[in-house]
Amino acid sequence: VSVLQIVKESQQQHGLRHGDFQRYRGYCSRRLRRLRKTLNFKMGNRHKFTGKKVTEDILSDNRYLLLILMDAERAWSYAMQLKQEANTEPRKRFHLLSRLRKAVKHAEELERLCESNRVDAKTKLEAQAYMAYLTGMLRFEHQEWKAAMEAFNKCKTIYEKLANAFTEEQAVLYNQRVEEISPNIRYCAYNIGDQSAMNELMQMRLRSGGTEGLLAEKLEALITQTRAKQAATMSEVEWRGRIVPVKIDKVRIFLLGLADNEAAIAQAENEETKERLFESLLSECRDAIQAVREDLKPDQKQREHSLENDSGKVSNIQYLYSYLTYIKLSTAIKRNESMAKSLQKALLQQQRSEEDGKRTPKPQDLIRLYDIILQNLVELTQLPGLEEDKNFQKEIGLKTLVYKAYRCFFIAQSYVLVKKWGEALVLYERVLKYAREVQSGAGAHMNSLKELPDVQDLITQVNAEKYSLQAAAILDANDTNETESPSQVKDGKPLSERFETFCLDPSLVSKQVSLVHFPPGFQPIPCKPLFFDLALNHVVFPPLEDKVEQKAKSGLTGYIKGIFGFKS
Repeated sequence: VSVLQIVKESQQQHGLRHGDFQRYRGYCSRRLRRLRKTLNFKMGNRHKFTGKKVTEDILSDNRYLLLILMDAERAWSYAMQLKQEANTEPRKRFHLLSRLRKAVKHAEELERLCESNRVDAKTKLEAQAYMAYLTGMLRFEHQEWKAAMEAFNKCKTIYEKLANAFTEEQAVLYNQRVEEISPNIRYCAYNIGDQSAMNELMQMRLRSGGTEGLLAEKLEALITQTRAKQAATMSEVEWRGRIVPVKIDKVRIFLLGLADNEAAIAQAENEETKERLFESLLSECRDAIQAVREDLKPDQKQREHSLENDSGKVSNIQYLYSYLTYIKLSTAIKRNESMAKSLQKALLQQQRSEEDGKRTPKPQDLIRLYDIILQNLVELTQLPGLEEDKNFQKEIGLKTLVYKAYRCFFIAQSYVLVKKWGEALVLYERVLKYAREVQSGAGAHMNSLKELPDVQDLITQVNAEKYSLQAAAILDANDTNETESPSQVKDGKPLSERFETFCLDPSLVSKQVSLVHFPPGFQPIPCKPLFFDLALNHVVFPPLEDKVEQKAKSGLTGYIKGIFGFKS
């Protein structure tokens, strides 16, 4: 039976890839039921429970060993589920320890059965390593560091021997288990008294790169626990000549690990690892700021009172809040600067060789990063308690000029791409102006500018870019003055109006081909004439009185005559 392979495959396929221990526990229960049904090894019926134990006599099928292995895995997964829930419900820790003891009991039974002659040597070793691993987990939770370390070392030794005895493909699983165990061993060593163990934990986190999952979470948890033990001795912090007491545990833990995190970022081998460490540091900083902000709310009246009595001097808790905000903004600036450097390298590589089908970086991406940096610098100048610190304001002012110079430089680069030579030249002059202001105003603040990009390199680059820009502008002007060949003329006329001229027009084979003007334009046409009879006013018509019938006589006489037909 390949114990470790079965366990790992089951865990990865049924929830542990996402840390879902409850789903994995359900899978173990269902598989146990299927195994008992297949082996006809039922524990009684629905009315009565009859306990059965796996003995060497019935050990004719390796599935009997799987029964005990699944029992142990079910108990272990329930313990890990309770460990997650114990963060908010501490009482569940007692149940957690009970389930771990149950898992160790099943592992001991598995190891005892594997001592039979029917079991091969590899399975015996794997059962011993599995037993040592669960024993180490139980002792670890009991904080019995020496016993836990011995168990983990035994487990590590067995898996290393198994890895050396088989091919590289089979050794991958054993080496992964050794890597999982190593942080626990170093943490136990630290608790026993080995002070170098903390540095080794940091190196393990650094070597893990951008990986995620159980190993990364375990490393972060162990490092946090180690710092929590050290934080008990930390009571105050000094920043810019002022000592501030630190009473919040979360802030103590963060400040203790700040130097280690910055050292890990400096030692990072690739950009992915550096970005992950930056995000981890910013996340811890935000949690510490939130803890201080919660203490600031009930302390509002006291802060107002201290401002009146101390002539504008802010309270300790407010100054601590400013210090943590300064760390957060400074870290964000460093992260954006690191991203800007990687984008600059990508831009240089793009100029040398362009790849098709892949989005290439543009100067606009760098402009956005420098905009964020300048916004962070503005927030730094507004921190409470630092408004009157002239040296601090001067340092921030110089840093602002440096990043403004770089921002102007990349804006000029973007104008060069669209051949706006005049705008680019003006921006290059602005870059030189900012750089000279930094050089003239640096003086005593050179130490604070060491971490920033060198403005002298920028001046050299801008001077070179100015000459190339002027040459490109002259060439572009000459090109526009030259008469274009007929084969390249594009005057916007449709095809129907330029039959006499040969022209290479790619739009003729596209979906937006221009054949005729449509709709056609209006053209003047003659209107229907209007006639006005002006002579009618001057015509004299002949009299017609003699031809018009006179009107018949009216009255009673005329009526009677009309009835009888008499006419005058």
